[in-house]
Amino acid sequence: MKANAIDTISAHKAFDGVQGFYSHESESCRGQMKFSVYQPPQATSGKVPVLVYLAGLTCTEETFMIKAGAQRLASELGMMLVAPDTSPRHAAVAGESDSWDFGVGAGFYVDATGHPWSAAYNMYSYVVKELPAILAEHFPAADLSRMGIFGHSMGGHGALTIGLKHPELFRSLSAFAPIVAPMTCPWGQKAFTGYLGTDQAQWKAYDACQLVQQSCFPGEILIDQGTADKFLVEQLKPELFVAACKTAGQSLNLRMHDGYDHGYYFISTFMEDHLRHHAKALGK
Repeated sequence: MKANAIDTISAHKAFDGVQGFYSHESESCRGQMKFSVYQPPQATSGKVPVLVYLAGLTCTEETFMIKAGAQRLASELGMMLVAPDTSPRHAAVAGESDSWDFGVGAGFYVDATGHPWSAAYNMYSYVVKELPAILAEHFPAADLSRMGIFGHSMGGHGALTIGLKHPELFRSLSAFAPIVAPMTCPWGQKAFTGYLGTDQAQWKAYDACQLVQQSCFPGEILIDQGTADKFLVEQLKPELFVAACKTAGQSLNLRMHDGYDHGYYFISTFMEDHLRHHAKALGK
C-alpha cells in the first residue's frame, strides 16, 4: 500500500524534540485521517525506535499526546511516539454518531465486514499496514524494525490483538486497563455485532483471550489496571486474560493498583514504567 501525502496541522517544540499533528487521505478508511507523532531530539541524527499508542473510546490522536505526559521520558530515551485517531470521522455512515461507544471515536481496531461499516471502518488495516507505510515514507528517523505497541481500554484491546497477531511487526506490547475479552462484555458485543455481524467465529480474530491461546507473544506483556476503575467488573475482566495466558504459557505481568480509576491520571502515573518496558525490549 503506497502512503499518501500528509499535511502538517501543527508542530511544537517539546523537550528538545518536535510534537506534530498531521492529516492525510486514508486508503483504508476512505477519507481524511489524523495522527500525531512525537520525534525526540535523537531523531535529527539517526534512527530511533517507534512506539505506537492506541487510544480508547471517544479519544482522538491528540488525547495521548496532551494528557499522558510521555514526551519528557521519550526525549530522554530517544523514542518516537505515534498515536492515530480512533476511527474515521467523516465516513457519512448513518448512525455513526448516535452513541459514544460505537461508530465515530469507537473503531475498535477491527476491519469491519458488515454493511455499511466495511467501506471505511478498517482501523486494523490502518494501524497494521497504512500507518507504518506513512511513517516509512515521511518520517525517515522511524526505525520500523524496532516498533512496539500499547494502548488504553479499547486501545488496549487493539494493542493486545494486533501485537499478538503481528509479533514480526511489533516487538514489545503493553496496555492500560484493556478490554481483554470483548466477546464477553457489552462494549465488545455491541461493536462486534455492528462491525462484524452475528457470526461469533469472526469475533475470535479480535479477542485477546482467544488469540493468546493460538499464539503467544514472544516477550512479556505488561498490563496495569486500577482497582477503582468503574468498568473493571463488567467490561474489562482482566482475570479472563490471566487465565488464558496461564493456559497458553504466555508471560504476563498484570499489576493491580489500589484506588486508581480508568482515566489519564492513572495512565500518566505509570507511563514511565511502560516506556521503559518498551525501551528495554526495543534495544534502548
